Amino acid sequence: MLAMARNSTPAHQRYVVRTMAFMSGYVAINVAAIFGAFDDISSPVAAWALALAVSAPVIGQIWATLSLLRESDEFVRAVTAKQFILAAGMAMAIASVWGFGESYADAYHLPAWIIYPLFWACFGLTAPFVRNSR
Repeated sequence: MLAMARNSTPAHQRYVVRTMAFMSGYVAINVAAIFGAFDDISSPVAAWALALAVSAPVIGQIWATLSLLRESDEFVRAVTAKQFILAAGMAMAIASVWGFGESYADAYHLPAWIIYPLFWACFGLTAPFVRNSR
């Protein structure tokens, strides 16, 4: 029921458009990188510009989510905020366990950017369990 309510609101429709716009840029840059478009970058300035360019859509998508919270009614805002907080906590906990595993148990090193898809995976996993604003 909540998913249907979220999907039909103008705030949610704006969120979907914003997310698709930001993630289109994110996917385009990463696909270009996968196919070697940036393999010849040798300048640290250009490398940092690429890092900022691929991070910009991530930042934009976080802004889109915060805008959804601001533009939604209080029930949707509360449920989405609860889901956001739970997902952030889960992602930080997993990242901490893995990071200490890298430090003390010789676990495979994961890049720091993995926290972003991990957060959204946790966000999706919490969705079925967050049903009210309490």
